[in-house]
Amino acid sequence: MSFDTALGKLSNSLENEWDTFIDQLPEILVAILIIIIGTFLARFTAKVFKKAIAFRSHDPLMTNFLTRVVKLIILILVLILALRIAGLGSIAAGLLTAAGAGAVILGFAFKDIGENFISGVILSFNRPFNLNDTVMVGDIFGKVKAMEFRYTKIKTFDGRDVYIPNSDIIKKAVFNYTEDGFSRSDFIVGIDYDDDIDMAKEVILKTVLDTPGVMHTNTHQTFIAVDSLGVSSVNLKVIFWTKTKDYKRSAVEIKSDVIKRVKTVVLENGLNMPADIHEIKLYGSQNSIPITVKKEEYKTNLSKKES
Repeated sequence: MSFDTALGKLSNSLENEWDTFIDQLPEILVAILIIIIGTFLARFTAKVFKKAIAFRSHDPLMTNFLTRVVKLIILILVLILALRIAGLGSIAAGLLTAAGAGAVILGFAFKDIGENFISGVILSFNRPFNLNDTVMVGDIFGKVKAMEFRYTKIKTFDGRDVYIPNSDIIKKAVFNYTEDGFSRSDFIVGIDYDDDIDMAKEVILKTVLDTPGVMHTNTHQTFIAVDSLGVSSVNLKVIFWTKTKDYKRSAVEIKSDVIKRVKTVVLENGLNMPADIHEIKLYGSQNSIPITVKKEEYKTNLSKKES
């Protein structure tokens, strides 16, 4: 075959392809227009769907997940329709087949990514927390701020953003501190051994119950119990409940208020809050310990001068 013959065949082939392209150009333009319109339609439908779901459900994580699924399905359908209108139906079928095979291959190649994605889908429908819940996953303690298909974002109380793989949340124990909106707090009050324990419990309990933010029901009871006998005090444990979703700030502020009120009422009722007693031992040939009380020495010197 001569060079001129080969060049002629190439020229004819290009002309035939160009004629085919010109013939299909209206369909291709319509397909491009469908893709553009379909993209805007997918966004608009996703927004409407999100509002409708949000009106019926107060679960933002579920709402976001379903909205993304609806948007993705619409975009896939629009792309298939556009390819068919452009006369590329076989390409559309090939893309779907390749996508299925690629998903299997990528699933083996990126096992962790696939595992986190599947875990994210599971958590979207069944999970142990909602947005702004205070949780602990492993040793990570903070508030849930976002959940994506691959990870869950937790904001710790010292300001760090932690991204936990969803597969870890599926596998590990999750402690939810604010799921029902109730938080329990406690602290120790030490009174003197000579003080009346029952009277102390009575005045402390009344003070705690009168503190704004403290609740007392059959399920969430506030009470005082003798916790231990210390070296210098009888230790009473104060246990109370607060209703709050703000586990850290609100609960801590209420606890602070309770402690201040308890300290005041203990002293007002003549109860003592003794300090710890320290034992001093003498070793070897040591038979005395020199002790100087500066305040008393000052008073003694002052009395001598006055006399």
